[in-house]
Amino acid sequence: MTNTDSLYRLAAGTLMPGFQGTTAPAWVLSALDEGLASVCIYGPNIASPAQVTELMGALRAAAPQALFTLDEEGGDVTRLHYLTGSNQPGNAVLGRLNDPATTASSAAAIAAELRELGFNLNLAPDADVNSTDTNPVIGVRSFGADAELVARHTVSWVAGLQDAGVAACAKHFPGHGDTSTDSHHTLPTIDVDRQTLTTRELVPFAAAIDGGIASIMTSHIMVPSVDSEHPATFSRAILHDLLRAEMGFEGAIITDALDMAGASAETGIEVAAVRALAAGADLLCLGSETTQERYAGIVEAIVRSVRDGHLSLERLQDAARRTAELAAAYSPSANWPEATEAPGPAIAAAFDVSASARRWIELPQAAEFVTFDSATNLAVGHVPWGPAAVQAHTDIGNISADSKLALIGRGIDEHHGIWKAAADLRRSGREVIVVDCGWPRMKVDLVTFGASRAVAAALVDFLTR
Repeated sequence: MTNTDSLYRLAAGTLMPGFQGTTAPAWVLSALDEGLASVCIYGPNIASPAQVTELMGALRAAAPQALFTLDEEGGDVTRLHYLTGSNQPGNAVLGRLNDPATTASSAAAIAAELRELGFNLNLAPDADVNSTDTNPVIGVRSFGADAELVARHTVSWVAGLQDAGVAACAKHFPGHGDTSTDSHHTLPTIDVDRQTLTTRELVPFAAAIDGGIASIMTSHIMVPSVDSEHPATFSRAILHDLLRAEMGFEGAIITDALDMAGASAETGIEVAAVRALAAGADLLCLGSETTQERYAGIVEAIVRSVRDGHLSLERLQDAARRTAELAAAYSPSANWPEATEAPGPAIAAAFDVSASARRWIELPQAAEFVTFDSATNLAVGHVPWGPAAVQAHTDIGNISADSKLALIGRGIDEHHGIWKAAADLRRSGREVIVVDCGWPRMKVDLVTFGASRAVAAALVDFLTR
């Protein structure tokens, strides 16, 4: 192998592209043969259980040693169940149940599904402390607003996943919970002093490191108390000085998707890739719509930066080494224990139920559920949610004349259309409750703290018991 070949292979060994379509493109298979470290699967890559089984079989056959990856948080963020909604409750529900064993069981169930298909890295759990109720991108993806509770359940979730043979990745370091903007679209700022950062945002990550987490994901946010010039993904002060030197993390540092506006809107993804590696990242998530041309351009940019002296060869070698060690530690061919079947949690125990909702439940009329369109974020995507995910939705134009009505939304704020509908129906004499399947922003009759298929089934059962 020539030095040039070796350098290109090193660069490929730090990359994790996605791709478009439901079959493995020839360029991805070729890149895997040439040293590509990882491939990330997204919701639009999945068309059916049989198709994803065939897809993963083709990818794993092409690269038995690679990291095959997805975001399977359970709850609202699901890739494996993108077509139906997740069969797991999600972090906010697990945090409210506050039983670490239940949290670990949920993660182990996810690991069993992933490992059967050939995945060995899961970009989860979300370890953010959701300290801002209006956070547009975290919300129910978080275990809660208390740092110690989030830390406790992060550790349990990581153990459940990794003990079953799938590497975990705590995100979004150093903490995305205290933002009111979404880094998919802009560059948020965590404007807290270093003491607050240490005693709130960093607590779950420190616990995860102590618990042996395999990888940690960066966030595209500004944290001026640590680095006033560079977003976390591109900050040596945050990735090396804080995460490596101060917190003692020795695993792989993975970037959030570099095609997000908070990472590359101003510079382009090729520059962002080099900056992330130089700052201390090891595995670069390139995003869901990576093309052959973009991938080749990123590899070339990394190689050129080493030749030009803008990125040291030692840093690139270190990144490729840490990524390869992660893959080796979670080899699908290892003899991992079989997952044990655990009873599902009593999800409804996590609901916040008002007196008005309890009175509504006792009314003798038949219940109908009306789901209102609610904005979501790119992390969630277009996944069936709420009662509609379990075929319990009635269009508002088709409601019965004498039923009681549960109006369902998520992330309901004062401007949400659900309020006018509720007021109009109540004026006409109907019995109505308003249900929020998200993180509550204002007072409603019932909050589920999640919108997954599992939570939706529990909600329908709870309201019709």
